[in-house]
Amino acid sequence: MRSLRPLLLALALLPSPRASGLDAAAVEGLGAEDSEEKIAAIRALVREGDPATLGLLKALSEEALAVSGGRVLRLDGERAFDAATGAEVVPAPPDRETVTVNNRVRRELEGAMAALRLLDPDPGVRLTAARELGDADDPELAPLLERALARETQADVRSILSLIAARSNLHSPDPSVRRGAVRALASSSDRAVVGLLQGSLDAAAEPDGGVREEARASLRLVESRLAAADVAGRLFSGISLGSILLLAALGLAITYGVMGVINMAHGELLMVGAYSAYVVQEAFARFFPHATEWYPVAAIPVGFGAAFAVGIAMERTVIRLLYGRPLETLLATWGLSLVLIQCARTFFGPNNVQVPNPSWMSGGIALAAGIVLPSNRIVIIAFSLGVLAVVWILLNRTRLGLFVRAVTQNRAMAGCVGVPTGRVDAMAFGLGAGIAGLGGVALSQIANVGPEMGQGYIVDSFLVVVLGGVGQLAGAVWAALALGVASKFLEASAGAVIAKILLLGIVVVVIRKRPQGLFAPKGRTAEG
Repeated sequence: MRSLRPLLLALALLPSPRASGLDAAAVEGLGAEDSEEKIAAIRALVREGDPATLGLLKALSEEALAVSGGRVLRLDGERAFDAATGAEVVPAPPDRETVTVNNRVRRELEGAMAALRLLDPDPGVRLTAARELGDADDPELAPLLERALARETQADVRSILSLIAARSNLHSPDPSVRRGAVRALASSSDRAVVGLLQGSLDAAAEPDGGVREEARASLRLVESRLAAADVAGRLFSGISLGSILLLAALGLAITYGVMGVINMAHGELLMVGAYSAYVVQEAFARFFPHATEWYPVAAIPVGFGAAFAVGIAMERTVIRLLYGRPLETLLATWGLSLVLIQCARTFFGPNNVQVPNPSWMSGGIALAAGIVLPSNRIVIIAFSLGVLAVVWILLNRTRLGLFVRAVTQNRAMAGCVGVPTGRVDAMAFGLGAGIAGLGGVALSQIANVGPEMGQGYIVDSFLVVVLGGVGQLAGAVWAALALGVASKFLEASAGAVIAKILLLGIVVVVIRKRPQGLFAPKGRTAEG
């Protein structure tokens, strides 16, 4: 940055760019053999401020300039153009010599092009140039930044330039300028600003008491804003984790509540949904390359259908034969989980597969510097709410839901009044498996997709179901959110391992005091 000071200062102090051609003498200097002459020519062209200067300097950096007969030419393939006027030279001189640049000249070029981009008419280019300046705090940048600010109309670019200007003004010899700089930094959400303001609290570094007092007030504002952003970030992470746990546990809550089956293969149903997303993504890439951005939407019904079919097959072939025998059911479903894992290894290989996010699920919303709410997790939270709404409607507004609630509350009485409990068991198990498949589709967008991916969610899923109350939809929702948010806040203070231990201890205490869970089941069975 030191080598750029004369260049940036000159650029800032000169008048606005003119619309005429480039200075022929300066352009001729770009073809000089001496590096000093090249650097002087670069600075002269930047001082001139012509819009064509940036393209010319870029050509020089790419070694697309040549010299022929004392004239500098810009090359475009086999064609040649006069570098000063832009007129094409026909025919292209065969005796031209390419202009080369050394590292010193290249550094000067990079700085010159970055400075010129701050005055580019394209807002996107100016935004990129402002971000490239980053945390620059050179006081000699201040005039350039003031000139750029005076011309800037875009709010996001002005915000970045204002903060960079404030950083630069912290080193001004004028106390009033430094006071204004620390006051401007009070609006920042950048963690690096904390260090700058703390430096201004040191009497050895900042002799003016008024500046130190202003810096102290600004520091309090920045720290409180960062603390609030941290809390918001952890809360969002907790809700995001809770939404994943909810998708993983929602189906289990239905099957466990209706049939009392401890399904140890539930995590592998998540895996089935995730691999369904992978298969759909590969199919779109091969057959519908123009629509690959929308493969997650198509993966939703495929993931549900695949997991639903696997769930029905499990219930019909194994689980139906073991009703009322919880230990045998647990062992059998654990065996089924191993079978499904081996099937995934056989068909897709033992390694994780790639399921990239589409562009509309990439990026995020920045709360503060270093704290971003990822778009894929925002979409998953919305997706979880949508699945929850559909399940609620299905259980409370449909005939199947009525049968499921009847069997959950009192299986014997439901059977006596004509409810086909066997068919309800199969449909409930298939529905729970399908919801797990939807959870797998969501997980494919934020986690590695591999044969053993479901193993990490089965314990947490059972914790959600038991803590929320067996068969209780509202209990599963609140338990998933509580576990997700508590986990993230405990991790921030105690670490991931200790947080897991503490969380398990809290769940044990809650279940000890309230065995029926947060939301007690209702009906004759519960009363009995």
